[in-house]
Amino acid sequence: MGAAISCSAHPSLLALPTPRAPLAIAAVAPAPAPRTSFFLSRPASQGALVIGQAPDTTTSLRFDGQDVRVENDGYFLIAFDRDAGPSSKLTATLRNGTTVEQAITVTPFQWALSYVNTPATGGAKTEAELAARRPGELQQIGAARTKISDSKGWRQDMIWPINYWTVPGGRVSGLFGRQRFYQGKPGSPHGGLDIAAATGTPFVSPADGVVVLAAKDTPFTLEGHLLLVDHGNGLNSAFLHCSELLVEVGQVVKQGQVLGKVGATGRAAGAHLHWGLRWRDARVDPLRLVPKAPAPKVVPKKKP
Repeated sequence: MGAAISCSAHPSLLALPTPRAPLAIAAVAPAPAPRTSFFLSRPASQGALVIGQAPDTTTSLRFDGQDVRVENDGYFLIAFDRDAGPSSKLTATLRNGTTVEQAITVTPFQWALSYVNTPATGGAKTEAELAARRPGELQQIGAARTKISDSKGWRQDMIWPINYWTVPGGRVSGLFGRQRFYQGKPGSPHGGLDIAAATGTPFVSPADGVVVLAAKDTPFTLEGHLLLVDHGNGLNSAFLHCSELLVEVGQVVKQGQVLGKVGATGRAAGAHLHWGLRWRDARVDPLRLVPKAPAPKVVPKKKP
């Protein structure tokens, strides 16, 4: 395995802004040629997205027994879920029929707790209403996530959907992976990054992609006005709680293009953008993929 780019530790809210190692292929030093082993862009850990390069002449690749797409230049994408186990394995089959295997040790993370003062039912008024509406919403989300486009957004360095440091009152208000409690009731772990901003604040696409779901007319019970953008190769972004969506299903979007506006629809205690990332079924931490946010400006006090 070639030299890996180190990944900084997961920050606390008080530690923001925090540097993040870039992920895109342009920033990954290529493995020495010829490649006889795997090259990975960063160490494996729970919630990490990893770009790798397979050995030369690889004709097929499997990750924990599942087929993984390999580009013509050998690059591929894998991810480790928030609750990933302690080990994984890559297996490449070469043109001559031989195989190359690599065992991967997955670093665990101690996830914190988070308490939210909003009903667990979100936009549904009762648990009965939630039970009636939720299966149809989940079916739409599941179907959208099976759509894999030819987008190459997964090969880009991602950008912040909101430059929160330029927005009045903007801040990172929720971190990925924390165990959630809604008015004391336990919920599922937080699956994304929350960026607080005023209702109506525009947000942009962190990478190129294709819109695969846009709940423009009827907000979902928990996600509100939900937008899903596929970045290719099984990677997609979800944007929740929007007040307005400005793109349509099937539309090709570019990195930095405005997609919608921040809101508080669905299960939200206040106006913010929830940005979730998934590779296949693996939940990924977006904060590890964006550049360091500028340090807050300190205005010196004037002498009396």
